[in-house]
Amino acid sequence: MSKPLMPKATAVWLVDNTALTFDQIADYCGLHPLEVKGIADGDVAQGIKGMDPVASGELTRAEIERCQTNAAERLQAADRKYVIPEAKPQKGPRYTPVSRRQDRPDAVAWLLRNHPELPDAHIGRLVGTTKPTIQSIRDRTHWNSSNIKPVDPVTLGLCKQMDLDAAVQKAADKLEKARMKEEKAARKAGTLLPAAETTGAETADPFGLAAPAAHEVPADQVNIIRPGDAPEAPKDTFSVSDVSSAFTAAPAPKKAEPAIDVDSVFAKLKDLKKDDEESNKESDKEDKEA
Repeated sequence: MSKPLMPKATAVWLVDNTALTFDQIADYCGLHPLEVKGIADGDVAQGIKGMDPVASGELTRAEIERCQTNAAERLQAADRKYVIPEAKPQKGPRYTPVSRRQDRPDAVAWLLRNHPELPDAHIGRLVGTTKPTIQSIRDRTHWNSSNIKPVDPVTLGLCKQMDLDAAVQKAADKLEKARMKEEKAARKAGTLLPAAETTGAETADPFGLAAPAAHEVPADQVNIIRPGDAPEAPKDTFSVSDVSSAFTAAPAPKKAEPAIDVDSVFAKLKDLKKDDEESNKESDKEDKEA
């Protein structure tokens, strides 16, 4: 379906003179529904005079009345006497009217704040500015940076909402592809490992078979076996305070050993010596008699 020669002017006239919905007008004029809503609110296409598509032969009155009765219907353009080729999308920055050029810094600031994923080339094509200007606004070195206020470029009439959405989607797809490529390269190199594997926090016991540490055992499960208890006897359950007191209690003092009497020790040694001498003498006598 061919679009009107002056889309915004035609949309202005349809908003003011018909009861068509925003979606119907946007579909016929090739605009975004939000742009049509901005035209109705007076935020978009300010100062543009509406153009009657019926007078120019682009649309018929019967077609407008048919679509006004049913919001699901869409406008069908009338047959034109002359075939006008579609304009090819131009490369590079688009032409910006002189009356709108002072609004470009505000539009660039809005795009930098709300869509940081957009590269400078896309911003330049949307707003019609250059990369040095975009960089100066980003670095706040622009000569008028104190007076720049972020404003939607669609509201300023510098670009279409459809073009802005397409640029944002394209930039998002490019970032997603770059992220997936980095993850694939890291996975191939073997450097992308979970934090648990790199820190070794969970690899020591992957199946949970090891006994828990002492500080991880609940208080109601702490058991202590006393020395006098048999192996089959049930274990007594202690609280955490009892366990801590058992480990922190001071050891029992040892009994003092009695002092050694030197004289008694030597007296015992003398007695033993005398007994040995007497036994030796008796053995000698027995040998002589024999």
